[in-house]
Amino acid sequence: MPTELEELVGFIASPNAKIRLLATENLVPFSASQPSLFKTDDLTPVKHLKFLIRDHPKIAEHALSCLINLTAEKDVLENVATDDRFIGILLGLLVDPDETNANLMAMLLANLTKWDGLKSLLDRKQTPPEKLKSDDRVINQLMDLFVKGADGTYNKNADYDYLSYVFADLSKHDEIRQYFVNRQDYDDVIPINKIKVFTEHKSDIRRKGVASIIKNAAFDVPSHPAFLDEDDVNILPYILLPIMGGEVYPEDEALEMLTDLQLLPPDKQRDPDSSNILTHIETLTLLTTTRPGRDFMRSVSVYPIIRETHLRVDDDAVKEACERLVNVLMRDEAEPKEIEGGAPSAAEEEEDDIMEV
Repeated sequence: MPTELEELVGFIASPNAKIRLLATENLVPFSASQPSLFKTDDLTPVKHLKFLIRDHPKIAEHALSCLINLTAEKDVLENVATDDRFIGILLGLLVDPDETNANLMAMLLANLTKWDGLKSLLDRKQTPPEKLKSDDRVINQLMDLFVKGADGTYNKNADYDYLSYVFADLSKHDEIRQYFVNRQDYDDVIPINKIKVFTEHKSDIRRKGVASIIKNAAFDVPSHPAFLDEDDVNILPYILLPIMGGEVYPEDEALEMLTDLQLLPPDKQRDPDSSNILTHIETLTLLTTTRPGRDFMRSVSVYPIIRETHLRVDDDAVKEACERLVNVLMRDEAEPKEIEGGAPSAAEEEEDDIMEV
């Protein structure tokens, strides 16, 4: 005899919309606490949930919430991420400016991009909505959604913050990292220039994802000259501002700093999330890989900023990262040479936590 919960799972596929709504709504918490309920009959309940993302908006909301939770399970993640037809439906709905559940769809996509095979998004194409004013490449559409859709300006129901986690996971892959660091024919813009402006955004999710994208992009050492060029990417102000507070520097140090970092207001707040500060410091360390990078960072007084960060941020991992960076910046270099062994040790960033709702 099936249990009441098992019977409830069966009602996901009911032809009666009211029963589907009741079933999916009540099953959301169990999709996190008892995922095995959805793994019967070769994941048939998961297949039904995938179908329901096009149902009535409230039913679709609960189905998406269940899928977000269930994709924490490796077998479910593989099932959903390798379902090419479902991915196409999900992406088509995600870019719809009237889609009520777009944020949940972005959350689900963020979970799915932990499946390495979804780096295929780089080559995927679909017809964009006219309102998006994008081209037919999905990666460009997602980027346009992320930039144009911040704060509900494209879709009143969505801010697309979780797309930052999508990009963070995708940028682990070198071929997609190249997308972020190279000028695109589509709009003649380097994508990293589109996202760098969000390092001090009000959304914790957006800031965290963007910090990880920038760090992953910094693993591409040939891009470092452009990253540091004030007339090109000019990434340093966008990495340093989030780790700075309202502290006052001696005049000789302040005058050497980049213009954007001088004369900050006394109430300037550094990022409240120490993990973001850690990511930014690790990015700075990656940018010291070459001698020109180290020399430039010395010339614009990066050291005093790291000194104050070490002093003011009460986090052991941040302090250790600051010490490693200071050791590189303050060492004596009589002869130009690269850091022995290549880039400093730093793990590529991905958003480790599978989202649950």
